[in-house]
Amino acid sequence: MPLTRVSLRRGKPAAYRKAVLESLYRAMRETFDVPEGDRFMTISEHDDDDFLYGADNTRPVAQKQKLYRRIAERLTESPGLCAEDIFINLVEVLPENWSFGNGEAQYVR
Repeated sequence: MPLTRVSLRRGKPAAYRKAVLESLYRAMRETFDVPEGDRFMTISEHDDDDFLYGADNTRPVAQKQKLYRRIAERLTESPGLCAEDIFINLVEVLPENWSFGNGEAQYVR
């Protein structure tokens, strides 16, 4: 059961969002043999200024630990979160698992 999360710019019509999920589901059925009805998929919509690009899996463990500490410090300063309430999950994705358009895996050329 693959978890599929889609992030879109806010304002797309419901039919568009449904078509995105359906197309992704069909592609996974056709190529990954995902079972029929296995649709663990979500869409979240974001304003333009909410789109940020994060780090990939090239960071050493010590640098990641430093990042976790710094995020906790910053979020406790503003907006005042409790450090124990901050959960971070860096999802490291292998280069062959990325496609930046055109149906290509650009990192594995």
